Amino acid sequence: MTTPSFQRAKWSIAALFCFLGFQYGTWVSRLPALRTRLDLGAGEVGLLLMACGAGAAASFPLVAALTRRLGSRRLSLASAACLVAVLAALSAVPDYPLALLAVCVDGVAVGCLNVAMNAQGAALEQAYGRTAMAQLHATFSAGLLAAALLSSGVTTLTASVPAHFTAAGALLLLLLALARPGLLTHPESRTPNEPKKHRGWALPSGTTLLMGCAMAFGTIAEGAMNDWSTLYLKVVVRASATVAPLGIAVVSVMMLLARVCADRWRTRFGDGRVVRAGGAVAAAGLALALAAGGVAPTLLGFACVGLGAAAITPCVYVAAAGHGSDALALVAAMGTTGLLAGPALIGFVAGATDLTLGMTTVVASALIVTLTAFRIPWADRDSAPAAGTPAAAHENA
Repeated sequence: MTTPSFQRAKWSIAALFCFLGFQYGTWVSRLPALRTRLDLGAGEVGLLLMACGAGAAASFPLVAALTRRLGSRRLSLASAACLVAVLAALSAVPDYPLALLAVCVDGVAVGCLNVAMNAQGAALEQAYGRTAMAQLHATFSAGLLAAALLSSGVTTLTASVPAHFTAAGALLLLLLALARPGLLTHPESRTPNEPKKHRGWALPSGTTLLMGCAMAFGTIAEGAMNDWSTLYLKVVVRASATVAPLGIAVVSVMMLLARVCADRWRTRFGDGRVVRAGGAVAAAGLALALAAGGVAPTLLGFACVGLGAAAITPCVYVAAAGHGSDALALVAAMGTTGLLAGPALIGFVAGATDLTLGMTTVVASALIVTLTAFRIPWADRDSAPAAGTPAAAHENA
């Protein structure tokens, strides 16, 4: 197979990231319609979302085995095809138990694609000696945005969920077709940091657990802002109903912009410094905002969280991929666990004290990321292949 150019491979892998964001954003945007059609209560909707996250988090052993057996290219294509099928199933499920089954399968497929596409991104950086992972993660955010815009446009024309999901499925298949030719395929099956006699799954190393810790607390900081920023602005800061939703917008826009630029920072300063600085900026900015109060300081603090957290997960994924498919799968699962547990943890602290103290959980999480980043062995870019020159092989890519 002809080796693709760096740009061709990068855009193919970016199509996978966009695919995942678009698929998730599509079905989540129609939760109100699904709730009405299946006559669900709020608790049942919450369980539906939890089933998706639980499926992704619990898929770790399966993902690790499939990555070793299929490689990241074939696993990417297979799991993406499964996600298109799940979208079709959700448009037609007749009852709640089947909806639960569908979203659980969706979670497992998301876990597979998440690991496979990040393995592809790490392989791209290793093969060409150039940074790209942060921009790839930015295309995931772009996929979420595109899904929201499509949902808004379709619902102005028709309330039909099958019509919406059919259009979305066609776009997903187009993204998959664009991705397929440029995905990386390498025959080697071992990363530079993985033991030579690795057979099957083994207990994670201390380094892997450190990376998992950084990923979990990084996703707590990232995900909690989406769930609690609006409520914090409304309840604590006393912002108007018009201003309160801007919390999510500020975090999302700043994170997207930072991810577009973050690969340049990684090239110049190295992944370790970028993660340590990002955690410190997120913690300091939000801590000052919580102490100062007021709409403007709060929005500025939220912007600091978006800026600081933007490069954490891309850098940790690259580090984990260098230690093999098991490490990457476990770190990805711990990230999903952080996304699930973070909002609940803040709610628990807020219920026992108040929401301001609950939000300090995000400050503490960002600080833990910074401290953990001092112990993680980050990639040495000085030993990477020359820019534009594909390396001979990379783990599971």
